[in-house]
Amino acid sequence: MKITFPHMGNVYIAIKGVLEDLNQEVILPPRCSKRTLEIGTKYSPESICLPLKINIGNYIESIEKGADTIIIVGSNGPCRFGLYSLLEKNILMDLGYNVDVISFDPPNGNYNLLFKNIEKITGTKNMYQVLKKVNIGKKILKDMDNLMDISNKKRAHAYEKYKVDNRMNSFYQSIEYVHGSNEILNLIDNTIKDISIIEENKEKDCLKVGIIGEIYTIIEPFVNLEIEKKLGHMGVEIEKSLTPYKWVEHHWGKGRLGIGEEVRKIKEAKPYLSTLVGGHGRETVGSAVLYAKKGFDGIIHILPLNCMPEIVAQTILPTVEKDYSVPILTLIVDEMTGEAGYNTRLEAYIDLLKKRREHANDKGILYGS
Repeated sequence: MKITFPHMGNVYIAIKGVLEDLNQEVILPPRCSKRTLEIGTKYSPESICLPLKINIGNYIESIEKGADTIIIVGSNGPCRFGLYSLLEKNILMDLGYNVDVISFDPPNGNYNLLFKNIEKITGTKNMYQVLKKVNIGKKILKDMDNLMDISNKKRAHAYEKYKVDNRMNSFYQSIEYVHGSNEILNLIDNTIKDISIIEENKEKDCLKVGIIGEIYTIIEPFVNLEIEKKLGHMGVEIEKSLTPYKWVEHHWGKGRLGIGEEVRKIKEAKPYLSTLVGGHGRETVGSAVLYAKKGFDGIIHILPLNCMPEIVAQTILPTVEKDYSVPILTLIVDEMTGEAGYNTRLEAYIDLLKKRREHANDKGILYGS
């Protein structure tokens, strides 16, 4: 069995580590590229969400490398993501690919299918062993979030920002050649050490921007046109409202106990949106309120074209913007998104935030505060 899975930010790194620890053969899809998108767009329904198109491109590129089994997580609720596995399987079958698509859907009380799929993928019935490896996978996700935070902050403050880019590029190239969780965790630690010694201006008071929206577009750099890197080069610190580890913590950790950051987002969203609208639409509204209360200079909302939950959130965000006097920029991405126009909008938005801060500082000096 040669197992593959779609790219979704850094999730693939944790899955690779867990499966290799369990002696399974992993076929990593090539990193998302223009070719990936072109393949996915060619074979997917025109009006379907952008993430599904990228998924199809990932699968076909992995099959070309020899993969015969695909794994994907499922979902409940009013979002088309819940139908991804079924739709993707049908698309691949219609194209004549003979692959096994295994979906890990929420069990909803029926755990037999879940355990059967876990046994099939891991090659063992020892659930204790599987659980131990899953916990290591969670640590990989947590450490990757930490690495991303450190690199994003360092890039905003560094004198030579390209050094951060070079180190991160080297990390992503190396990750394909390490094997198992121990080597992955060591590579993450070494990369953090290398980035930490890059010289920076610690006195620089950088703008702070919160990134909110649909999870895939937030965490997958190819889809959001590497917004973290672009903002870092403009000297802006960013924080993402959703990351792979936050998602895991909410669904398999503190969130199940009714506590944690995601639960707080739902409470903050309640005055504006009190019900589930699918995906992370409600959390997007709550995240905007939280960033505004934390004093962030601005908020950027990213969503794929036709994303139903995020369209609901998009209609509400102008009210949050007015109530908290915080500028919110919305960026909609699809296969037609042009990078030049995208960059222009980002640059104009950051200029606006700089002017607002300068104006606020001038008022403070004028009135002696």
